[in-house]
Formats: sequence, structure tokens, C-alpha cells
Amino acid sequence: MDFRYGVAAAALAALVALVYALTRARWIYRQPVGNAALTRISGHIALGARTFLAREYGVLAPIVLGAGLVLALANTGPLRFQALAFVLGALASAAAGWFGMRVATAANARAAWAATAGVGPALGVAFAGGSVMGMSVVGLALLGIAIVLAGGAAIFGSGYASLETTVFPILSGFSLGASTIALFARVGGGIFTKAADVGADLVGKVEAGIPEDDPRNPAVIADNVGDNVGDVAGMGADLFESYAGSIVGCAILGIAALASDVLKIRLAVLPLALCAVGVLASAAGCFIVRARPGRAPQKALNSGSFGAAGIALILLYPTARLVLGEGRFGPAQADGSLPFDAFRVALAAASGLVAGVAIGSLTEFFTGTDTRPVRKIARACGTGAATTVITGLGVGMISTAPPILAVGAAIWASHALAGLYGVGMAGLGMLLTLGIQLSVDAYGPIADNAGGLAVMAQMPPETRDVTDSLDAVGNTTAAIGKGFAIGSAALTSIILFAAFVAAAGLDATQVSVVSPTVIIGLIAGAMIPFLFSALAMDAIGVSAFAMIEEVRRQFRERPGILAETDTPDYAACVDISTRSALRRMILPGLIAIASPVAIGLAGGPGMLAGLLAGATASGVVLAIFMANAGGAWDNAKKLIESRDVEGKGSESHMAAVVGDTVGDPFKDTAGPAINILIKLMAIISLVMAPLLAGLWR
Repeated sequence: MDFRYGVAAAALAALVALVYALTRARWIYRQPVGNAALTRISGHIALGARTFLAREYGVLAPIVLGAGLVLALANTGPLRFQALAFVLGALASAAAGWFGMRVATAANARAAWAATAGVGPALGVAFAGGSVMGMSVVGLALLGIAIVLAGGAAIFGSGYASLETTVFPILSGFSLGASTIALFARVGGGIFTKAADVGADLVGKVEAGIPEDDPRNPAVIADNVGDNVGDVAGMGADLFESYAGSIVGCAILGIAALASDVLKIRLAVLPLALCAVGVLASAAGCFIVRARPGRAPQKALNSGSFGAAGIALILLYPTARLVLGEGRFGPAQADGSLPFDAFRVALAAASGLVAGVAIGSLTEFFTGTDTRPVRKIARACGTGAATTVITGLGVGMISTAPPILAVGAAIWASHALAGLYGVGMAGLGMLLTLGIQLSVDAYGPIADNAGGLAVMAQMPPETRDVTDSLDAVGNTTAAIGKGFAIGSAALTSIILFAAFVAAAGLDATQVSVVSPTVIIGLIAGAMIPFLFSALAMDAIGVSAFAMIEEVRRQFRERPGILAETDTPDYAACVDISTRSALRRMILPGLIAIASPVAIGLAGGPGMLAGLLAGATASGVVLAIFMANAGGAWDNAKKLIESRDVEGKGSESHMAAVVGDTVGDPFKDTAGPAINILIKLMAIISLVMAPLLAGLWR
């Protein structure tokens, strides 16, 4: 396939995804909200979410422009266009988050009202809202990449030499821009949502003894705002960055492969063609999601995910054959493995896709609503908060083994099939159906908001039963989404690491683990995820303390709030979360940006390679542990709340609330942010590679 056709296919698929997202968004806005209280409360949530994102983007704008200026000044010649690609990547990521969050805050009230008609209509609205986020992310990412490639080829030519030395290095700037927005969106949104959530839970449920999402709780609006800015916009930015990074890394590995110039271009184009197929498979999967009478919501969502994966698997080989042609290519590898062909490349991509599905299933097992690990934590709640925390930590630690084995198996199989390019294909394969994977994930916070709105609007018990069932499924889909994001982050980081080693011109001796410089980098890299997580957790602790004091102050000074004769000051709590998040997201972000720059300049590309390897190894395991422990604590609490005996308000429930509160910053702030930390460090290193190769030659 010619370079131009590959770019055109990506652009066409991007337009299909964006048209789908716009069509779904218009359908959502046409759905009724037959309750004035729902409209009013949802309006507060939407306003808070828009205000936070506007202020966050206002803080990030100077950072993006400043970084773009540094790229323009640090590069010479055509590579100065990398700065424009960087800004475009940041804008595309921000736009996807803004659009997806706006629609999510419109879908929550409509899903709550649809719940009056049953599970099916409510699931349809909530999933439609999530699909807008999912398809917007893949559409804007592919469109941005197509624009950069088409513009670069138009200016510098589409021949092999210009593509290798100019166009694809410029494209790495797009991924760097997406990574920058993703880090701050994830950390900032995570601090916001968990400060509000912890404050609302500890003062409202534990101290005041009022139910979750009770409108008397001053932090309840901030809590629901946080679901949107953290779990919709934040997760969208996270996976936008993974998607773009995997495409860019794979293309760079392809253009640098040991093959003829024509085949190198085809290997670089193949990721675009496969992602175009993935968009179509995701769109088909979205249409498969239907809630029929007697069918569990989780099964309806799984049918869409598995259906999209199946369609993508079927189309992998025909697409690879169309792009790469017949025959084997590439020399025999140093380890004796044979040259690869279209079939082996397709199998490598399939190994990543299968690993992604496996990680989702494993995450569901460890965090699902009524699974054995969750029941184990629920039993521990009967003996107090201490055993609840201890058991949850154990479950989280055990849960790291199977996903790591799945990722390792995908790496081994893909490398055996097609070398480092095969590993890149595995990473791309895991993200191939991102459109529907992210749709299912974004469904979770919409369902959560719908349940909160049903309580705050005092809707009938049968309606709340429907929203509660959707919310319980949403907890599981959110946990699966985090597991999927972590797995994709691991493979994306490996792709970018391999691209960095190639771009920096490193040989085997320079990245050997017996080299003192590499060992120093490994140790430092293994430490960074822990330092980063500590700063994020500390930020939540300080912010939550301020929220707790504010809620206590309102209850103390305005006793009419609990007596339902006075209205809480919701805006004050939203403002506390906003100010805390924007102020405390900066330091973790600077560490992620500064550490590879400092190590690369001071210790050289070998030490930087060690840093990336150490950060990836410790970061992936730590992220899985945090995400699964937090998800299991959350669903253990939900399991206890569903019981007629020893349910809400019992001693077991109080212990479960403590466990859930400990797990909240694990699963919604520190854990997910590690994904972006390791990917951002890798893409910064890749962008710096030509400079380091010159300085340390």
C-alpha cells in the first residue's frame, strides 16, 4: 500500500468515528429529562465540570506553548515543525476530553430518567454517552496523525529518506503533546475527584451517618463532578496518549526496519491501516451492545467488546496482506528467528489483542461485584477496618501476577513472530478496538452519576434499584478499563523504548545490565513511580483534609442542612477541589518531565535507557496493584450494601467504607497516573534521542 493511501485510510476512519460520535451526541441531547430536580442538579454537575476543565486548560496553555517554544528552539531545520505537531497533539487530546465530558454530563440525567422505564433504556443512554468519548478519542487521534503525516509529506516529500529523517520524527511531537495533556488531566482530575469523594464519604457516611449521594452532603456535587473530570476526561486523555504513542512508536520501528525502502514505508503505514480497521470494528461493536429483557448489563457490554475484538481478529491478516504484500522480508535475526511476513505480523498483532481481552477478564475476576476475591474482602469487613485493609492489600498484590504473565506472553510471542516490530504490533493490537473499550469504560462514571442523581432527586425506589444495578456494573467496567489501560501502557512503553534505542543509535553493550550507568538508571527508574505516587497520594490527603473541614464547618454552623431546612453550599466544595487539584498537579508532572531530561543530559542515553526500563517494570506492577486493590475494596462495599442483613449502616459496612476510602486514591489517581508517567518519560526520551546521540557520540 502506498503511503498516501495509508494516510487517507486513517483520515477516512477518523471521520467515520467522529461522525458516529456527533450522531450519538445529538441523539443523547434529544432524550427527555422529565424531572425538574434532575435537570437542576445535573446542571450544577455540568457547570462544575466545565469550570474545572476550563481552569485546568488555562493552567496548561502556558506549559504547552512554552514546551512548544523549547522544541522549536532546540531543533534545527525541518525538525522545528515538531513544535507544531506537539501543539496539535495537545489540542486534539484536550478537545477529545472536553467533548466527551460535555456529553457525559448531559447523559447522566437522561440515563437516570430512562431508568424509570427499566434497565434497557437506561443502559442504552449511558452507553451511548460513553461511546461518544470512545469514538472521539480514536477519531481525533487518527485525524491528528493523518494531518501531521499528510502535511509533512506535502512539504518534505513522501520518499523514504524524507519520511525516515523528517516526517516520522516530527510525528513524535504529536505523541509528546498528547502525553503532556494526559499527565496533567489524569493527575489533576484524580486529585479533584478523590478529594471530594474522600471528604464526602468520611464526613457524610461515617460521621453524619447519611447515605451516599445524599443532597444534604455539601461535597456531593463535587464528588459527581470529579467522576466526569477524572474518569471521563482523565481516562480519555490517558488512552488517547496510549493510542497515539503506539501508532507513532510502531511506525518509527517500521521505518527503521532492516528491509527494502519500499517495505520500510509499508511497515510504517501498516499501523494506520490496522487502526482504520479497528475503528470500523469498534463501531460495529457499539451497535452490538443491546440490553434485552433478562440479559445482564455486563453481558450486553461484553458482547460489544468481544464482538469488536472478533471482527478485528478476522480482518487482521487480510489488512496486513493488502499493505505488505506477499513473501517474507527482513533478514534473519541475531537470535536465529526467521524473517517475517504478513501472516506473522498479523499474528503478532493478534497476540496483543488477545492479551488485552485476557487482562480485562482477569481484572473482572479480581474486582467484579460478586467474585471470590471481593467476597473475601467482604468477609474481612466483619472483623473491622484493619482486616479489611490488610485483605484488600493482599488481593491487590496477588492480582499483579496473572496480568504480568499475560503481557509477558504477548511480548514473547510477538517477538518470536516478528522481532521488535512484532512487539510494536502487539501493543497496537491491544489498542485496536480502543473505540469500544473506552466506550465501556466511560459508561461507568455516567452510570455512577445517574445513580447519584436518582438519590438526590428522590426518585422512586424501583428507579434507584435500576441505577444501582447499572452502577455496580460500572464499577467493574471502570476497573476493567484501568487494567486495560495499564496493559496497553506497558506495551506502548516497550514500543517507545525500542524506538528510543534505535533512534539514539545504542548497541547491546550500551544497554547491558552489567553496565554501571545502566544499573544506576534502573534503580532510579524503579524509584520514580513510588515517588510520583507518594506526591499524588499526599496531594489527595491534603486536599481531602480541606474538604473534610469545609463539610464539618457547614454541618456545624448551619444545622439546618441535616434537618433539610437549609441548602448546602456546594460551590465552596467544588472550588476547594478545583484549587487543590490545579495547585498540586504541577510537582508530579514536573518530575515526570524533568527526570528523563536530567538523566539523559547528565548520564547519557545508556543511563536513560536504564531509567526507562526500571520505571516501566516497577510502574506497571505498582499500577496493577493499586488499581485492582482499589476496585476490589469498592465492590466489596457495594456487595455489603446489597445485603438485607448487615447491609448499609452496619459495622461491616463502616469497615468497608474505610477500605473503599483507602482504595479511592489507589484506583482513581495514583495508579492510573503511573500509566502516563512511564509513557511520557518514554516519549520525551524518544524526542530527545537525536540530541543525545549527538552529545554523547
